[in-house]
Amino acid sequence: MKYYFHIFGCQMNEADAEVLAGFLVSMGYSRAESESEADIILLITCCVREHAESRVYGKLGELARLKQLKPSLVVGISGCMPQQADVAESLRVKFPYLDLIFGTHNLPDFPRLLEEAQAHGGQVLEVVEEGEVRENLPRVRQIGLKAWVSIMYGCNNYCTYCIVPYVRGRERSRLPEAILAEIRELTEQGCLEVTLLGQNVNSYGRGLAPQLRVDFADLLAAVDKVPGMQRVRFMTSHPRDFSDKLIETVFNSSSVCEHFHLPVQSGSNQVLARMNRGYTRETYLELVHKLRAAIPHAAITTDIIVGFPGETEQDFSETLDLVREVAFDSVFAFAYSARSGTPAADFAPQLPKAEKSLRLKQLIDTANAIALVRNQKLADKVVEVLVEGPSKTNPDRLTGRTRTNKLVHLDSEPDLVGKLLDVRITRVQTFSMLGERTGVER
Repeated sequence: MKYYFHIFGCQMNEADAEVLAGFLVSMGYSRAESESEADIILLITCCVREHAESRVYGKLGELARLKQLKPSLVVGISGCMPQQADVAESLRVKFPYLDLIFGTHNLPDFPRLLEEAQAHGGQVLEVVEEGEVRENLPRVRQIGLKAWVSIMYGCNNYCTYCIVPYVRGRERSRLPEAILAEIRELTEQGCLEVTLLGQNVNSYGRGLAPQLRVDFADLLAAVDKVPGMQRVRFMTSHPRDFSDKLIETVFNSSSVCEHFHLPVQSGSNQVLARMNRGYTRETYLELVHKLRAAIPHAAITTDIIVGFPGETEQDFSETLDLVREVAFDSVFAFAYSARSGTPAADFAPQLPKAEKSLRLKQLIDTANAIALVRNQKLADKVVEVLVEGPSKTNPDRLTGRTRTNKLVHLDSEPDLVGKLLDVRITRVQTFSMLGERTGVER
């Protein structure tokens, strides 16, 4: 018996997929190399953006024919889309060949749900409104140099454009000892880099027992002390909750990487207020100045939404000005798409698609030009690179990343994968760099 996954959206869904795979392997399944050889196909879905949802519906349409050819095939859908009760019911009606429909909070119950679907031969739909933190769930990772480690689930922020609090629930933090035990086990398996995951890692610890008195900076300091762990990253940080204590912790850490992903979303105070982001343009810039003062070589990346309802030309101009002032190393830019069930979906005026597309292109062009200038500062510099494996586009090259998360390609040599190397940057591009090893291995 074999399984095959289609994973959409963020790293949290990647982490959920590892748990689902762990359950399936414990039930005797192995991973299929293609849909055609699978006995169960699961779609792990995202509803944060319209494009991700459209891809899910397209894939469901494709699977109808495969289900006709192989009636015993179990087709299931999980993740954020079916966590919305109305969407779950719509999926049940529109796609009668779906065997299994369950939400994000039903993850620990997956073996029971799968057995029910197989036993009854009909649809099984189960979505619960709230989940709890459950430790020691089975997990199948593609064990290598890097791994995701979830430290908390859910979000309390309720940004007006965002569906996440409704589909992932309110914040629940894992116990620090459970997180540290997982990371120690990863190092024993040869992992050199972990990324700590949460919708807002900076609010980690809220809701834990009062006697623990642990926050994200405390957790990060503890992870930094795990023997054998070479690099620690984290995402995502809400700018409102990024404390001076956290900056000091990163500065004093040896393994915590100097890369901060700080979604600003807009450079306009009017738009930020309508988004319910909880900070202003001025406080965001103050945080950036603190980071750059403490860690001058740090990379700062961000997310920005263009075309939010009511965004004026002046608002958009203020966003461009902020992008230029901060000089982000990378910007992940998106045109606003209304999410049913969020307050912003009912805001007016909703901007025309053509206008949003024009603004998006202008933002991307501006951000890419700045990213190239930022990268040019590394020309002929020696940087530490963790070699991750062969380049996806050129088998004669290896690829790796700097501590600031910049992609570096270098000529392939035997036995370099998994090594921390000093690499001299020989050529700079917008999204990557070329380098040559200096002969020094760390």
